[in-house]
Amino acid sequence: MDDSISIRTAREEDAGALARIYTYYVNQTAITFEYTAPDAVEMERRRQEISQHYPYLVAELDGQVVGYAYAHAFYGREAYAWSVESSIYVDVNVRKHGIGRTLYEALEEALKSMGILNINACIAIPRDEDDPYVTYDSLNFHKHLGYILAGHLHHSGYKFDRWYDIVWMEKMLGPHTIHPKFPAKMRSLQRVTAFSSDSDAAAPRQTQDYITTVCHLS
Repeated sequence: MDDSISIRTAREEDAGALARIYTYYVNQTAITFEYTAPDAVEMERRRQEISQHYPYLVAELDGQVVGYAYAHAFYGREAYAWSVESSIYVDVNVRKHGIGRTLYEALEEALKSMGILNINACIAIPRDEDDPYVTYDSLNFHKHLGYILAGHLHHSGYKFDRWYDIVWMEKMLGPHTIHPKFPAKMRSLQRVTAFSSDSDAAAPRQTQDYITTVCHLS
């Protein structure tokens, strides 16, 4: 292992890896409320639809896709244009290596470049401490990234013969001014500031692939 994570825009050839990563969460957890795992064809359809407007990023480790994150519309009304909902999934075999944080930081940079101001995350939480299908890890992960609790909805999802609560968490990416400029669509952005954790790469650089981040694991 070369201990480096790279972040880039998702592509068509990533569909199989995206489906593989997501299947675990559908079949084994209540982190997502889907019952049936989508195949690679459906994952690619979703990626294409989302990528028309918003960033859809993947993390690579040793040349293999090990996680992905994206944002999508937070409801279809014009007044919500500055808000998005985010999603992130990391390969179950490589969690706890900073991949999720690196993905989210890159996603936030891409959203800022578009003019997005609010990120909202919908997170399932357990009603019982011994629940085998979901924990408070996602909620705590978002807290560590600066998200704050915005709401708690009870008995909102039913999966694995259990009822689950959800919480909404939010993070502000910029100031909320009068007459803000409408956010750009992701596909219309020619260049987005990218960053690297390399010691000599503190200054932003530009990339045609929207985001390219390299982070060395400790």
